[in-house]
Amino acid sequence: MSTDSFGYKQELKRSLTFADLVIYGIVFMIPIAPFAIYGYVSDASGGMVPLAYIIGMVAMFFTALSYKVLSADFPIAGSAYAYAQRGIGDTAGFIAGWMLILDYLLIPALTYVVAAAALSQLFPLVPRWVWVVVFLGVGTATNYFGVQATAAVNKFFMYAQMLVLAIFAAVGLYALYHGVGAGRLTLNPLFQPEVFKSELIFSAVSVCALSFLGFDAISTLAEEVKGDSKKTVGNATIAALLLAGGLFVAQTWIAGDLANGMKFKSADTAFYEIAELAGGKPLALLTAWSTAITFGLSCSIVSQAAIARLLYSMARDRKMPSFLASVHPKYKTPNVALVLVAIVSLAISLGFLDHLDTLTNFVNFGALTGFMILHVTVVVHYIGRKHSRAFFKHLVSPAIGFCVLGYVLYSMGAATWELGIGWFCVGVVYYLVLTRVMRRDISLEV
Repeated sequence: MSTDSFGYKQELKRSLTFADLVIYGIVFMIPIAPFAIYGYVSDASGGMVPLAYIIGMVAMFFTALSYKVLSADFPIAGSAYAYAQRGIGDTAGFIAGWMLILDYLLIPALTYVVAAAALSQLFPLVPRWVWVVVFLGVGTATNYFGVQATAAVNKFFMYAQMLVLAIFAAVGLYALYHGVGAGRLTLNPLFQPEVFKSELIFSAVSVCALSFLGFDAISTLAEEVKGDSKKTVGNATIAALLLAGGLFVAQTWIAGDLANGMKFKSADTAFYEIAELAGGKPLALLTAWSTAITFGLSCSIVSQAAIARLLYSMARDRKMPSFLASVHPKYKTPNVALVLVAIVSLAISLGFLDHLDTLTNFVNFGALTGFMILHVTVVVHYIGRKHSRAFFKHLVSPAIGFCVLGYVLYSMGAATWELGIGWFCVGVVYYLVLTRVMRRDISLEV
């Protein structure tokens, strides 16, 4: 389906394949993401880290199904913003987009802060802000020169992370079956009946949810897909989520049994301590370096691409300043939006260099509330407007996804809610100024 049928001119270059989208989603989620947050998830889950990731994957699977059905009807850039706008209305679309901005805009900054923190341990004399500037410069340049350049870099980082995971799994299993940790793979990392509590696990899910953020960003590339983007985007979304989720469970299962009886020095270094136990200092350094480079370059590149396209989509619909809808005449990328994202990411990174936990809470709240609006959109659009009789796909599935995400949000605690509600209120004020004070016509024919 052409973008012309939605009232848009085809401006972005169509060059991406199904494989490109799957790799983009997996790279965004970061296959080695548990390396960075293993200690926090372990503390929150009572050691049942793989279980937390399984529940997180199931929760996100229902969200992926909602993305799949809506991307078939609305194969345009903008993610949940575009879907809510077309499926419910302009106000709902703006709210969904505003909450996703909180997610997408902060993820690049989050990745820079994580990478800078990891490298500061290896190079204590180099100020953290130096690493932030270096990573930001490389990521922005890669995105600026075209989506094909981004896709090529994504493939390199995908293969590199797979190699690191393979090394960790091989060394970890060898050590495990030669007496280290539990001495073998057990079911303890998956389920411990004496420890298990639903509120405990969902508290852990609220932390590991950060690892899954990214599969949804595949939909922001809908206008750059070759062939039938209606099916390609949805299928790639499901595939990326399941593949990344499987990798998360496998590596944390091995790590969980290796860590049997361990007391971590720090939640920040927990996974690296496990790696050192299994393979000595070389494996610990390999996992630490991989985490720093992957967060600093790989994830930052794909996250910058996503937020730039969300801003581009909202700007051309007159919900953001019009200059953000600018497209580079040669590279066919949303160049102005990319530059703005780089500037904002730099400011946020420098402001939160020592407040990673606060930044993580902001990101998760924005993403999960955007996903909940997405589930409502499925019901309103298909059951309310189109009178669909596919009740599981268009009613039961999104209802389950909405409830699970709602419970995860509830488990985040009062502090996170205060931060998220504050952002929501700023969005409401901006929207009222836009429509009531400036009286800007932002309605679309849908």
